[in-house]
Amino acid sequence: MRVVVLGAGFGGLELTTRLSEEFGTDVDVVLIDQSDDFVFGFSKLEVMFGRARSEQVRHPYGDFVKPGVRFVQSAVRAIDPNTKRVETDAGTFDADVLVVALGADLHPEATPGLVEGGYEFYTEPGAFALRDVLANFDGGRVIVAVTSTPFKCPPAPSETALLMHDFLTERGLRDGSQISLVMPLPVPIPPSPDASKALLVAFEERGISWHPETLVRGLDPKRQVATLGDGAEMPYDLFLAVPTHRVPEVVAQSGMTVDGWIPVNPITLETQFPGVYAVGDVTSVGTPKAGVFAEGQAAVAAGGISALIRGAGESPRYDGRGICYLEFGRNQVAKVGVTFVTGQAPTGWLEGPSPALVADKAEFGSSRVQRWFGRTWP
Repeated sequence: MRVVVLGAGFGGLELTTRLSEEFGTDVDVVLIDQSDDFVFGFSKLEVMFGRARSEQVRHPYGDFVKPGVRFVQSAVRAIDPNTKRVETDAGTFDADVLVVALGADLHPEATPGLVEGGYEFYTEPGAFALRDVLANFDGGRVIVAVTSTPFKCPPAPSETALLMHDFLTERGLRDGSQISLVMPLPVPIPPSPDASKALLVAFEERGISWHPETLVRGLDPKRQVATLGDGAEMPYDLFLAVPTHRVPEVVAQSGMTVDGWIPVNPITLETQFPGVYAVGDVTSVGTPKAGVFAEGQAAVAAGGISALIRGAGESPRYDGRGICYLEFGRNQVAKVGVTFVTGQAPTGWLEGPSPALVADKAEFGSSRVQRWFGRTWP
């Protein structure tokens, strides 16, 4: 049996690792991704703010060596979910089971003026390039803005504002600068009221201006102003954006999407196409678009595929649980847990922020590098 997995993020790495652990070379697993390395989302901020070098946070897929799994670095050009056939630059792959874990693509061009007048920090190239931009920034009016919903990693915009405060403070530039966080949401992290309250307190303590339920329509690069949904303007010297998210075009062209994302069974992660699963940001399963949720969904999909291969056993059920870390700066990290159940309001909890959770966050990353890539990550 051949299992073809598209996308080597949290979902693809965890799913193929589980299949390798259970079946070894008895199952043919192909993992396809156009990138040559994996980078944790939180590592992008580490590089952006000069706390790590890019080479320290890259995890080459060449180190992903698992029995029964073949990694293919290639762009996916077409997906036929009916036949489970995938066209790539490296050739055609026919699958018995197909898993789509291609995530979401980012479109800064969807916000007028953003490409010319601002920066996005959600892609690897965008965040890494900002390292030099920030190193040469002399302070001023900083806007961190979410330009549309849904978006990946709900804590990241708040983390960026808080880390910007530390960054400017350490360089003696904070007194002459302003930091504004602009979001179309009513609170920083809607699924977690406790986390949102803690963030709002932190914003107030640090003098970060919070603009909820505010949409950025576009930027005027010449005047250096952002135009808001109500027609008001906000001047800026540095504009850091979370750009518009969409499914990859190859997914949109596959006929799998409804209202822009792939619908799945929220319990099994199966799509409407037999033998085809989807996990992570590419889906509309109802959980936040974050790596930890993709990892949990991958575990469920792997269990379903395992039961299919063995012809016996009960498929696991997705419980909608996820834990993420929230960087407060000042050597303080919080831990946020949220559970999403279809038809019910999400429930959650908050631990911290505290210095003790800095090590906990580091262990989260290093344990996955060890599991997926078979090496230590200091």
